[in-house]
Amino acid sequence: MDAFSSFFDSQPGSRSWNYDSLKNFRQISAAVQNHLKRVYLTLCCALVASAFGAYLHVLWNIGGILTTIASIGSMIWLLTCPAYEQQKRLSLLFLSTLLQGASIGPLIKVAIDFDPSILITAFVGTALAFVCFSAAAMLARRREYLYLGGLLSSGLSMLMWLQFASWIFGGSASMFKFELYFGLLIFVGYMVVDTQEIIEKAHLGDMDYVKHSLTLFTDFVAVFVRILIIMLKNSADKEEKKKKRRD
Repeated sequence: MDAFSSFFDSQPGSRSWNYDSLKNFRQISAAVQNHLKRVYLTLCCALVASAFGAYLHVLWNIGGILTTIASIGSMIWLLTCPAYEQQKRLSLLFLSTLLQGASIGPLIKVAIDFDPSILITAFVGTALAFVCFSAAAMLARRREYLYLGGLLSSGLSMLMWLQFASWIFGGSASMFKFELYFGLLIFVGYMVVDTQEIIEKAHLGDMDYVKHSLTLFTDFVAVFVRILIIMLKNSADKEEKKKKRRD
């Protein structure tokens, strides 16, 4: 694989890191690199807006079904706006992410009340995973991971059907745990596929950084929520075991 072979020296019997290889983006043109900078800068601003939305929920308890519906509505409105209305689309992006932050505010409040360090660890873990897998997608051969899209779509459909069945027929704790880890695996995969798809679209002339930022934001939140739930559940199980030992 050309993208990964550039990371190593070609000395027989040993492979060592080459610092210059970290700056090797030969497959990404200057225009695409500039586009990616705008995408990730916009994504950072979207995450700040989402954090502010979660903070508003902690203060005034505004998060719930209404904010979720409003967030989805804002996303649909954004996607239907013409590409030249950049200011309006940016405003809708930040509004949607703020509402999304308020929607996951109840979960974040639970984490803060239980142990604030869990929230920080979950965010840092998600950010590290996002950076690592995005870098892997950038350094890989063009279109190499796009073929995973069909497999991930099938997995996502399966996950949705499992959740639907759980709502109707009820689900066990083991099934809930499987859904969490399976969903985490799927959305981590989408981090890679979506990043490479954005790069490929940019090569073809699609420089819609607002829509691409929204795509990555959705992946980030999906992974963050699952990591946070997993960490909360594991911490709660540990606390329960400690109580049983004391009794």
